Amino acid sequence: MSEGRADARHASRLGAVQALYQMEMSGSGAEEVAQEFAEHRFAELPAAPDEEFFAAIVNGVPQHQVEIDRAIVASLSEKWRLERVDSILRAILRCGVFELVARRDVPAKVIIDEYVAVSGAFFGGDEPGFVNGALDTIAKRKRAAEFGLPIPEGELDF
Repeated sequence: MSEGRADARHASRLGAVQALYQMEMSGSGAEEVAQEFAEHRFAELPAAPDEEFFAAIVNGVPQHQVEIDRAIVASLSEKWRLERVDSILRAILRCGVFELVARRDVPAKVIIDEYVAVSGAFFGGDEPGFVNGALDTIAKRKRAAEFGLPIPEGELDF
């Protein structure tokens, strides 16, 4: 992948996390928030985003949020509930899980690395490690073959 395309996708992921956070906080729908980002917020991102990639994430996460959240909950410690996870971290994890399941054109390790980097843009503590651990656990279930692991029974894509 060219450096320009990689930068555009990184900016798309960063914007998608911000958009999902905004949707959760405001109750706004995906189309409304995506349009606002395209008109007003893309200029604030570190590079010009891949608008199609951004829209696929922003629209895809809410469409599959029940399945996405189940995958996230299954990766958390039994003592943790999804509601306890910081809202930005929830948005990061939701975007990452959506890509792991719906974007087979992107290698799982790239998705994990990208969302660890995105989490580093928002947090300076242990959060990137938390994102890495959760997405790695989910990736090994959802994309077991990429890691040379047997495919678990009952792992369905949406």
